[in-house]
Amino acid sequence: MSVVPDTTSRFTVIADGPLDSVVMGLLGDQIDLLPWQAAIEGTDDQVDGIYTYGHPQLNGEMLDRIAGTKVISNYGVGVDHINVADAVTRSIPVGNTPGILDGATADMAMALLLSAARRVIEGDRYARSAEFLRYDPGFMLGREVHHSVLGIIGMGSIGSEVARRARAFDMKVLYHNRHPREDVARSFEATYVSLKVLLERSDFVMLCCPLTENTYRLIDAEALTHMKRTAFLINVARGPIVDTTAIYHALRDRRIEGAAFDVTDPEPLPRDHPILQLDNLTIVPHLGSATVETRQKMSEISVANLKAGMRGEPLLYEVKP
Repeated sequence: MSVVPDTTSRFTVIADGPLDSVVMGLLGDQIDLLPWQAAIEGTDDQVDGIYTYGHPQLNGEMLDRIAGTKVISNYGVGVDHINVADAVTRSIPVGNTPGILDGATADMAMALLLSAARRVIEGDRYARSAEFLRYDPGFMLGREVHHSVLGIIGMGSIGSEVARRARAFDMKVLYHNRHPREDVARSFEATYVSLKVLLERSDFVMLCCPLTENTYRLIDAEALTHMKRTAFLINVARGPIVDTTAIYHALRDRRIEGAAFDVTDPEPLPRDHPILQLDNLTIVPHLGSATVETRQKMSEISVANLKAGMRGEPLLYEVKP
């Protein structure tokens, strides 16, 4: 997909962080950028659009301090940082990039699962250290992935892609969702179960659900007590779905075997947080969609949404409250 620059108009855009070179190139030279502080404090400038990578919160009170906003464009799918209802009430459409990053995020989900199960990060550190002197067949044993049970929480587009990959590993797939999905059951031989049953039976619990009031700290201390001691928790969804204090204690006390997170709460974690010292936790810095190809498409769609909204045209993808 290519975006043709509009050479006839200039627009003013508030962005929540430095824009990468791909986005800047797609925006062209018709854009005047304002820092996010303008959204926090308000501005007398006429603002045509808001471009967000998903870091700060954006609500109606802030929108009321920004004159003339025509569109909010989000780089990515999740819009839990945007009060979409507040925006729509003010006739401001919200755009996102659905369907673009499902495959890349599912790949990362499986990479994290495999890394945790087979202790890849630990093994890498050990192989580079002075301690590695000889091969030991009984050292650093992991858990098998094939023929294990994968429990997916949130069987949307990303969860479905994870299930597709899991079948290639001959994993038995359980899932919990707001509603059962017969198409998923047929395609991936996945079984719908309650959250409690999923936690009790799964060798790997995979979080793929959106962050909502119902999923905030869904995985808390009580939920963790239902998991097997040999189980792993993988999060490629949103950090606040997991209670950080609860998972720290569960990992420290080996109440579950391990975890692997693409996202955390907060993000990033304080550098002195004790969870960072645990060897049974793998963390990557929110890289779920971080491939050259996917990030290019996300840039193109998000900029196209932004430009369309500022011109008063329909967005390619619009979020409904």
